[in-house]
Amino acid sequence: MGIRLKRIYDPAEADDGYRVLVDRLWPRGVAKADARLDAWHRALAPSKALREWFGHDRERWPDFRSAYARELADSDPGLLAELREHAGHEGLTLLYAARDTECNNAVVLKQVLEQTP
Repeated sequence: MGIRLKRIYDPAEADDGYRVLVDRLWPRGVAKADARLDAWHRALAPSKALREWFGHDRERWPDFRSAYARELADSDPGLLAELREHAGHEGLTLLYAARDTECNNAVVLKQVLEQTP
């Protein structure tokens, strides 16, 4: 099945599989009833300090990516295993609000999930 990345603002699709919001803050302009989420895993989002430091500045991307991967290494391994299981069974879509589709926390989380546990 695999892991897909999608902005929360994009419409849900039948082949999205298990849909998980991976941002710490609820995205502006999205009604919770319309989000069609299966879960919201704030615990897997970057820390407030890291998110604010990064500020979606592409020059800081390499350092953000490394720091966030370290945060994920210290996160709940059961939660990461659960997401890997969904990815293998029905598919997993990691949802995020960032405008930048290439440099955001969901990209890093996907890479971590695809690594051997």
